[in-house]
Amino acid sequence: MQLLEERIKKDGQVLGEDVLKVDNFLNHQVDPDLMAAMGEEFYRLFKDANITKILTVESSGIAPAVLAGLSFHVPVVFARKHKSLTLQDNMYSATVYSYTKKVNNHISISKKFIDENDRVLVIDDFLANGQAVEGLLEIIEQANAQLEGVGIVIEKTFQKGRELLDARGIHVESLARIAAFENGEVVFVEDK
Repeated sequence: MQLLEERIKKDGQVLGEDVLKVDNFLNHQVDPDLMAAMGEEFYRLFKDANITKILTVESSGIAPAVLAGLSFHVPVVFARKHKSLTLQDNMYSATVYSYTKKVNNHISISKKFIDENDRVLVIDDFLANGQAVEGLLEIIEQANAQLEGVGIVIEKTFQKGRELLDARGIHVESLARIAAFENGEVVFVEDK
């Protein structure tokens, strides 16, 4: 998606060898026009899959997932990372390791929001090592729901996440695919 790639080049900040900071348009401050364009693109890519629910993990996946939900006209459910007094029982859950925060997060979704009748699209902000998506897949399996695909805003192809999903035969679409970070700059797969 050219619009997203241009925004990454303009406002993304490479930290070290494997971290991209996109906090001024995706995961701290959110650009709603860009999110709307991404939601429409996810719809274009998965419109024939008869999606009934979109799943993501709080918090950075929520904005692109909600705008995709608007394009599909389906509910968006996000896995919570922290226990809430209002969410105690009847939960599907999984453990997800956060590479950037170096912690395990226990994620959960109420059983009343996903079931065996759902055809699910997972949307997430980044695909790097694949842990967040793997956690959501575990929850989808617990619910006996049908996974229809995974939509990723930014994929780091030099990390193992895509390989893990490809090995499981999962349909994955990424809006921006990064091949490498070189000299503090983002190199996209198409540019290689």
